[in-house]
Amino acid sequence: MQLFDVIIVGGGPCGLAAGIEAAKAGLSHLILEMGSLTESIRQYPRRMRFFSTAENIEIGGLPFPISGVKAGRDEALQYYRKAAAYYHLNFKLFQTVWDVQKEDDLFTVSTTTGEQYQARKVIMATGYFTRPRWLGIPGENLPHVSHYYDEPFKYSFTNVVIIGASNSAVEAALELYRHDVNITVVHRGEDFRSTVKYWLVPDVKNRVKEGKIKTVFDSVVTQIGEKTVTINNLKTGEESHLPADFVLVLTGYIPDAELLRRCGIELDPVTQVPVYNKETFETTVPGLYVCGTVMAGIYTEKVFIENGREHAQSIIDHIMGREVHQVKELIQRI
Repeated sequence: MQLFDVIIVGGGPCGLAAGIEAAKAGLSHLILEMGSLTESIRQYPRRMRFFSTAENIEIGGLPFPISGVKAGRDEALQYYRKAAAYYHLNFKLFQTVWDVQKEDDLFTVSTTTGEQYQARKVIMATGYFTRPRWLGIPGENLPHVSHYYDEPFKYSFTNVVIIGASNSAVEAALELYRHDVNITVVHRGEDFRSTVKYWLVPDVKNRVKEGKIKTVFDSVVTQIGEKTVTINNLKTGEESHLPADFVLVLTGYIPDAELLRRCGIELDPVTQVPVYNKETFETTVPGLYVCGTVMAGIYTEKVFIENGREHAQSIIDHIMGREVHQVKELIQRI
């Protein structure tokens, strides 16, 4: 079995950034990704544009030239693929890691299909987009229910209920409305979330005023049926029903806490934030690090590519025994 200096679990932008820093430092590395390269971005809505400007999601010092200011999904997929090729990163795709175990000074990384890899250090950069927040209500696993939204054409001339009121829900609602979809947004809060991208707010608010996007606030979905959803008003207790040919549960995503626990990483029982050194990102398991959005726990809005990409340099600095690059932005946000 080949022994690597560093194994990186996760091939998203932050995992690639870690691979690049390892390659620059002359460390042998292997990136294990459960899907395709940057699988999480591949699953983004096809017309999505990033909140951060292009230069703020660059990795490895490689410029990200685009015609506009904010990159779209396809531009990001092209950029990160070219970055991986430029630095000759070593990765194995479609390898789902089951756990990481340490014996003496070596780690064994095991996959769900039985492969094993060994390394002196391991960096967990698994993100959170593969783990949707389940509501735990009857009917959530029906075939017309999805926790992901990709494109609008499937839904034209149908009734769609969107559960959630954050960026993903608002973007989906606006795009669906413009493709002849009858949209209703259901959210437990009294309005759309304050973290919605600022340029989307006037658009969605005006569409609601015009009656083109319907909203049911201060309410939760308690059951999903074949053609309807059951709603409960949190203030009045009144129960009602909405027609629903499709239901999009866009309530966010969380890191895979069970995987982290299997690897021996301690988590805060309430926030699910891993216990780690705020400067080096090393966990309570010496030599095992967290990198990128996986360290956010339930606060996924706190860590993203823009600040998560910096973790890689700090981690590799620590591994190499160099002065550690300080990621002040992250320390202030968490």
